Amino acid sequence: MKVPIIMLGSVSELQGYIDKTQLTEDLGGTLDYCHNRWLSRRTAIEGFAQKVKQTAQILQSFGTELAETELPNDVQSTSSLLATHTEKKDKMKEDIRLAVEQGDDILGSITKPVTENPEYKLNQDQLDNQTTVERLLAQLHETETAFDEFWIKHQQKLEQCLHLRNFEQNFREVKAALDIVSERLSAFTDVGNSCSHVEHILKDLANFEEKSCETIARARMLASEGDAFIQSNHYAVDSIIPKCSELHHLCDAFTTETEQRRNLLNKSLELHGLLEKSMKWCDEGIYLLASQPVDKCQSQDGAESALQEIEKFLDTGAGNKIKELNKIYREYAHILNEDLKEHVQKVFQKQESMEEMFQKRQISLKKLAAKQTRPVQPVAPRPEAFVKSPCTSPGLQRDYVSNSESSALRKVNYRKGKSEMTELHQSRGGSTMDDEENLAVLRQHVINELIETERAYVEELLCVLEGYAAEMDNPLMAHLISPDLQNKKDILFGNMEEIYHFHNRIFLRELENYIEYPELVGRCFLGQMKDFQIYEKYCQNKPRSESLWRQFSDSVFFQECQRKLDHKLSLDSYLLKPVQRITKYQLLLKEMLKYSKNCEGAEDLQEALTSILGILKAVNDSMHQIAITGYDGNLNELGKLLMQGSFNVWTDHKKGHSKVKDLARFKPMQRHLFLHEKAVLFCKKREENGEGYEKAPSYSYKHSLNMAAVGITENVKGDAKKFEIWYNAREEVYIIQAPTPEVKATWVNEIRKVLTSQLQACREASQHRTLEQTQSLPLPTSSCTSPSRNRIRNTKKLEERKADLASLEGSGTTVAPKCPEKDKGWAKTSHSLDASEENDGWSSAEDPLNSSDAEEEGGGGGGEMKLTPGKYTVVTDYEKGISEEFTVKSGDLVQLIREGEDGLWYVKNLSTGREGWIPANNVLMLIGNSKSAQSLSSSESGTASSTLSTSSSCSDSCNASSTSFSDIKG
Repeated sequence: MKVPIIMLGSVSELQGYIDKTQLTEDLGGTLDYCHNRWLSRRTAIEGFAQKVKQTAQILQSFGTELAETELPNDVQSTSSLLATHTEKKDKMKEDIRLAVEQGDDILGSITKPVTENPEYKLNQDQLDNQTTVERLLAQLHETETAFDEFWIKHQQKLEQCLHLRNFEQNFREVKAALDIVSERLSAFTDVGNSCSHVEHILKDLANFEEKSCETIARARMLASEGDAFIQSNHYAVDSIIPKCSELHHLCDAFTTETEQRRNLLNKSLELHGLLEKSMKWCDEGIYLLASQPVDKCQSQDGAESALQEIEKFLDTGAGNKIKELNKIYREYAHILNEDLKEHVQKVFQKQESMEEMFQKRQISLKKLAAKQTRPVQPVAPRPEAFVKSPCTSPGLQRDYVSNSESSALRKVNYRKGKSEMTELHQSRGGSTMDDEENLAVLRQHVINELIETERAYVEELLCVLEGYAAEMDNPLMAHLISPDLQNKKDILFGNMEEIYHFHNRIFLRELENYIEYPELVGRCFLGQMKDFQIYEKYCQNKPRSESLWRQFSDSVFFQECQRKLDHKLSLDSYLLKPVQRITKYQLLLKEMLKYSKNCEGAEDLQEALTSILGILKAVNDSMHQIAITGYDGNLNELGKLLMQGSFNVWTDHKKGHSKVKDLARFKPMQRHLFLHEKAVLFCKKREENGEGYEKAPSYSYKHSLNMAAVGITENVKGDAKKFEIWYNAREEVYIIQAPTPEVKATWVNEIRKVLTSQLQACREASQHRTLEQTQSLPLPTSSCTSPSRNRIRNTKKLEERKADLASLEGSGTTVAPKCPEKDKGWAKTSHSLDASEENDGWSSAEDPLNSSDAEEEGGGGGGEMKLTPGKYTVVTDYEKGISEEFTVKSGDLVQLIREGEDGLWYVKNLSTGREGWIPANNVLMLIGNSKSAQSLSSSESGTASSTLSTSSSCSDSCNASSTSFSDIKG
């Protein structure tokens, strides 16, 4: 087919062929069409369509990912997954929002002409574009709606999963806490051994229940939370229901078991109340028997009156005594363990014994009431009636220890009962059996008080250790403890835990073995006496403890502990308990000894009392010793502290200005002396200001004397309270004035014991060395002595020395020996001494058996001088030795080795090396006024026969000076 082609030359020609309405504006027509605009719009619509398609695909992929995601098994992972998915969802929502905005923009540009001119009609192409964009927007909205619905379900599942994981985690924590609570509750198995003990356990149970309330409340809240999940149709209902059921069961079981424990303890409290009422009734009955004046019962009226008292008392037994033992067993079978059952049996036995005693007393009184005998007039009739007061059973009430009035009344009654029985024993010989019976009753009272107060004491120590000391390590209480108080538990409580374990595990159990044999309880104390020394450590720490307490007594921590324990007294009162207890024992032992004079264990009781008093003295001395200040050395190196006390002290020294010496003679110094085994310390007492132990005095160290160089003069003319301590051969003299003659005698005896023991030790050491030298030296060749004669004479001399040593105890003066052991740190220069200056005493190097006083009594003036081993310079020639080969010349150095028989000395010439025997008189002539080549060592001057004045020092500086024969005066 042929189509005509017309070539047009202008727009007007074109308009001739095509209507203007069909031509665009650039061709002169009226058709609203722009090709570039069409291209741009078409491109935007196609891009939007692609965007919608991609968004749908992404949403579908994300939905598939969410649907296929496995739920985590822990809280952290679940929370992380929920956050990640939420973040992706938010990003997808943002992409959809941007796509919708893009579609709205395209649609707006298409409908813009209509918006601007409502009469404007869109052409077909515009209408098609509008339809396309609206369809894409609708598709996008549908996709978004579907995604939102899916996300809501997915998010709900994730949140339920997170709730479940939190629930499971909380369940594990609560379950562990409940297990701990149940375990602690199961530990409340003790039913107590007294009312006070049961009350203490009940308080502990109440405190425990209060502390456990938080755990139980948390468990019940978690169970309620699980029930809420079940009600909300949680997807894991099958997992939640068993856990909720277990929580409910554990809470109910705890509540039930707590109530059962409380009921058991209340039942135990009831039983112990019955037992203690019976014990109290028995004690009152025993007290009644002991308090009835036996002399007054000899008359008919007195016997009838006593019978009425007994019958009246027995009438009170209906509500106090145990009637049927089997009934008690049946009623309290669920709380009766072996110990408690044994306790019930003992109480019942005591009740039966007491009733038997009443029956015997009734029989005796009825016989006396039936006789028409004349009453016996007592030797010393008492002006007032015997005080009758029921005696509370000791130790069964917790406040008995602090009840001073009850304790004082008990002691008065004991004294009156004992006094009356003593008078009766003097007036009537036939009452011995009744006296013994009453003494046995009183002994039983003392042992009961001792054991029951010991139990109370142990409980109080445990209460302090658990309620205070243990709480200082409790993390839950750490916020209440001041930083300055942390890590100071050992200072505050000292060795209280050690004391508690000793009394709880050892001493209390030993005491209970003597309840039937009270008169033998002294053996219990003697067997454990070494362990009581732990109190010395506690008392030495007490000043530091009290100082720390005063700093922090207002601490919230201590207030909270006191509140929990329900203590009326603060901690410092309980920290004083060990000090009070150690002083209480000697009082109880005195009481027991008073009622056990003629018993088998009287000697043991006296020894135990003496030992306890010794421990108290050691504790008291140690408290003073730790207050010494200014001493550079170690006090422990001075040996055991033997004595301490305050004295007036005058000094009278050879050295020093005459005015100072004169002043010292008249003006005493106040000094506190500490006598150790190796030294005596002079200190100045200084009173301190403060409270409690801070008010205790301190002692400023002034100087000290080595006991190895000390002598004493026991009596000073003009004053029976004075004695002398002199040092270094009276170079330093201290006149000591004691408060009383008794104190002086005690100190002098103790010092004498120290010096005597030192002398004996040095003599033994010297004899041992002499024996070794004898074995290593040649024997004398003198024909005038035989081995048997030598042996006899040596034996005789040894016996004489032992006799002299024994007589030292009765001498009026005592000295310290020159001991072979040299003590570092006590070095002093030795000096020669003129014995004529000595006044009624011994130089520190003299033997007390050869004192100046003894020589003066024997005839005064230049007595014969005795020799001692050592090295000397010869002052004259000698050629008449027993051995012709032994000669010495003036200037030779000789050594006196040992003394032989018949006045011979074995001498060695150090210049020639020869040895021989020389008569003692010739030896004196040989060395004359010469001085020893070296100062005699303490080992050389320690024999009993020596009177040489040697070094007063026990240190290595002994060799600094020499000793002269000419300085010795007979």
